[in-house]
Amino acid sequence: MAERRADAPARIEGVLTRMMSELKDLFATWMAGVAGALEDVMARIAPQPRIMLVEHEGGNFTARTGSVRKGMALPQLTFRLDHGRVEPALGAEWRAAFRGSRIDILMRPEQVLFRAVEFPKQAADFLGGMIRAQIDRLTPWTASEAVFGITQAAPIAGDRIALTLAATSKQKIQPLLALAQDLGAVSVTGRVEPTDATDGTKPVTIFERRLTGASALDAPRLLRITLLGTCVAALALFAISLYVVGSLEAEQQELQALIAQRRAALRLNPASGSAETLLARRKQTSPSSVMVLEGISRVLPDTTYVTELRIEGDKMQVAGLTQDAPSLIRLIEQSPQFTRATFFAPTTRAPEDSGERFHVEAHVTPYYGSGS
Repeated sequence: MAERRADAPARIEGVLTRMMSELKDLFATWMAGVAGALEDVMARIAPQPRIMLVEHEGGNFTARTGSVRKGMALPQLTFRLDHGRVEPALGAEWRAAFRGSRIDILMRPEQVLFRAVEFPKQAADFLGGMIRAQIDRLTPWTASEAVFGITQAAPIAGDRIALTLAATSKQKIQPLLALAQDLGAVSVTGRVEPTDATDGTKPVTIFERRLTGASALDAPRLLRITLLGTCVAALALFAISLYVVGSLEAEQQELQALIAQRRAALRLNPASGSAETLLARRKQTSPSSVMVLEGISRVLPDTTYVTELRIEGDKMQVAGLTQDAPSLIRLIEQSPQFTRATFFAPTTRAPEDSGERFHVEAHVTPYYGSGS
């Protein structure tokens, strides 16, 4: 039990190391996929010319291309690579053609190891990984030292598939990479034709490199810079949001403190205009429609009928039918709620009316009786 507890940190460290390695590989795969997509888009927007280099014995090469810049075809070029130098020197047109181009190098079969291999048919989707895992057994080089490609798998008997492995060492392709770099190309691809190739057999791609230079788009580096910039921007926005939220919370607390102080001051000094004081003052100074209606119904005799009652501010106007209109002025003046009662329209009597039609107005005094 004690030994298991002692080994626990080591096991945890091993699991974390594997997880980090897997995440790193996953990130690298994602970066490669996105970089490839960006390169395809850039190639469609601004396509680079392709130049074919055929490698011969003794470091001799033949270069040919279909068209350059304004559609002018260039004649085939033959040159020799002597200790990393191109002999003879290239002309101005070919230097311009190589600059920013994509170079395809057809390598000599003598520099490539070919090996026929077989796999179960179910392994067709995993051939690259399976061959990389066995590269040290199939070739003289380890997985870190070799570059390789495979032909199209062909079905054979026994529910299996057969293909040809073409491999060479990274050391042998270094002169080709250096040549493409010196010529100013943006990418270089190395291919080789199998020794048993027929007319319809396509060359096998052994390596493909994106070269870093003034004219090359370093998509992985651009992606890393973009991701780093996005992370920095996100952290900056997060810090700004924390600062803004903290400032708003501080202002909110200050406002709440001021409101609490103001409320406390209003409670200590009701005369200064608190809500309850203002409501009570309005109640005492503003006439109530209900109280006016009750007051006018109390002073008018039973033989009087009100047809219209209007209250505007501190003035009340009432109209209706009564048997003795002049007596209404005296009755209204006797009420403590009304003052300065007068007729605001002539008193009339129509044949069809049962009494006199009156129009009286008076000023309303806020009066609610004793104890109000």
